[in-house]
Amino acid sequence: MRDHPQPPPPTAPAPPGPPPAPAGPSPSDARRPETAVPPAAGPRPRPLGEVRSWPRSFGDRLTTPLPGVRAFARLAREGAFRPGPDGLRGIPDLPYRPAPLPAVGPGEVGVTWAGHASWVVRTGGLTVLTDPVWSRRILGTPARMTPPGVRWEELPPVDAVVISHNHYDHLDAPTLRRLPRDTALFVPAGLARWCRRRGFRRVTELDWWECAELGGVRFEFVPAHHWSKRSLLDTCRTLWGGWLLTDRAGGGRTVYFAGDTGYGHWFGEIGARHPAIDLALLPIGAYAPRWWLRDVHADPEEAVRAFLDLGARRMAPMHWGAFVLSAEPVMEPLHRVRAAWARAGLPREDLWDLPVGASRTLGAAAGTAGRGPSAAREAP
Repeated sequence: MRDHPQPPPPTAPAPPGPPPAPAGPSPSDARRPETAVPPAAGPRPRPLGEVRSWPRSFGDRLTTPLPGVRAFARLAREGAFRPGPDGLRGIPDLPYRPAPLPAVGPGEVGVTWAGHASWVVRTGGLTVLTDPVWSRRILGTPARMTPPGVRWEELPPVDAVVISHNHYDHLDAPTLRRLPRDTALFVPAGLARWCRRRGFRRVTELDWWECAELGGVRFEFVPAHHWSKRSLLDTCRTLWGGWLLTDRAGGGRTVYFAGDTGYGHWFGEIGARHPAIDLALLPIGAYAPRWWLRDVHADPEEAVRAFLDLGARRMAPMHWGAFVLSAEPVMEPLHRVRAAWARAGLPREDLWDLPVGASRTLGAAAGTAGRGPSAAREAP
């Protein structure tokens, strides 16, 4: 299934979540100095490829209950599944600028937006794909509006993949089949069996706030306001969340990949536990109609609020411009996130609103041996 909620199987009522985090920091508080920050000690890393047992359901992790029959009836009555003709006229304006991946030196981090929630993240000498979807079409949607920003044949060897959850626009079996079966996969709790059935031998599944390490890079799984479902009978059988990638050997640069999420208290908690996030990859699309999707998909204004809650240094929008998943006009997420960023008084250069296929590189943190002051640069 895609991200439109489906009613869950009967489960015990979810316990109340933590209280909402206090209002996010002011724009000035969110801008932290560019100095080398020693990586936080954090949890002890789990063994790679560990075989684990999990509960039958993660329904108790839902932030809000999934919608029931009345909500589905309203959605069917209103018919608000896709943009109207006016909203689709923006497809030719979607930003698409593929280019060769730039060089990334020691202590640097390079990110390239391949489209939707798929990024090529190069950090600590590793090439990591996030929620890789290179397919032209996914179940139940029209063909993608923009091609992947990086041709599969032009990718460097992929060392690792992180998966946020099992919806079809984030876990794409045809794309994963292109990978060598010894590629390291980092997945949410309960999803390793699905990967191992497809021949992958190095699968590490984690619960929220757990981590594992590969080649000096720490992969930590963190909460999100979302859910999971891939078939009629597996609602919330696997977990969902985001990932923090930290180059522990190269100065501590941290990239936060939020996956798919609504807005809520988890952003403040993540920021409190990780006060030195260099770049937050945050979703801004698939949010209309709001009454239907607000609990599981942040809108552009909420994404900026989440960025402030995190206290991150920079934000790169994602989860828009590739697939038609909801009813907002296709160009609206970009216009709204730019306006929200300006209203918040945030530095324009810290909003990395990249075209599909474009890249940015974070220089090594100040204080890293052999490197000068940090800088962010856009690939030509």
